[in-house]
Amino acid sequence: MPRRSRPVMRAHARLEVTADRDRSGRVRTRISRLRSDAPLVLRPTAAVEPSGRWNPHGAAHVALAAAAAGPIGGDHLRLDVEVAAGAALVVRSVAATLVLPGPHGRPSRTETHLRVAPAGTLVWLPEPVIAAGRCDHHATTRIDLEPGARLLAREELLLGRHNETPGTVHQRLRVTLAGRPLHDQEFAVGPDVPGWHGPAVTGGHRALGTLLVIAPDSPPDTRPNSSPTLTPTPTDADADTAVMRLTPTATLLTVLADDALTLRRHLDRGMTGPPDDCAIQRGSGPPEPAETLTSKGRVTSGN
Repeated sequence: MPRRSRPVMRAHARLEVTADRDRSGRVRTRISRLRSDAPLVLRPTAAVEPSGRWNPHGAAHVALAAAAAGPIGGDHLRLDVEVAAGAALVVRSVAATLVLPGPHGRPSRTETHLRVAPAGTLVWLPEPVIAAGRCDHHATTRIDLEPGARLLAREELLLGRHNETPGTVHQRLRVTLAGRPLHDQEFAVGPDVPGWHGPAVTGGHRALGTLLVIAPDSPPDTRPNSSPTLTPTPTDADADTAVMRLTPTATLLTVLADDALTLRRHLDRGMTGPPDDCAIQRGSGPPEPAETLTSKGRVTSGN
């Protein structure tokens, strides 16, 4: 009996939250729209950390789970998230995403569109994406922020499973503030990208991640030529970090590491601090030069 191939998947899930007040007058976030579309399954969850600046009282918590393997070559998945004015949303994923090659050699695609209205807060903390061997994956994340919106967004990419040559991954992260470009980065790695494992791109590391913090309610650092820095520790030898100031209240932390645990540890360092002051740490040393990790792409930033 001939073996049946897995059908190509097309999915479009949506999540929307709004803000209202409870009987005591405190602001609470309500999920106004929750539309799953397999394999993208959205489930409301309970809070997993104490209340604080990036987990305000009354915030909504949602977990993203996969109802099937993949994405696999040929799949096209899209997720839209919208946070209304004054609302607060924390989104996590249940497990890592394993990107696999398809039977017909076609690329897989994921599109994520995040919108945050004035005074809204979005904490975007998905688990890592694993680029399995021979995959061809294109991922686009677009974040549209209105003035006064708060954002904490983490992205992680693991290049293959244990002792596996990874496939090819193209990523693009585009952030706008009040309709104007704030950050636009394209990144490509894998066997189809010349020089991807050289010192100008991954430097031989197998785990890559970014942490983007936009906190307009934070007091800006007004010191001349100042920029956020990470205080080096003895464990920094197994990871490379770079901090880029996009605006006085927006910062991008980029980390290269040898494994997933080291990557997460260094990204978490950017989120340490008291619950009401969670942001990328500022060191007391001189500013570090911003580094760019791109291949066949671009990084632009500005107001």
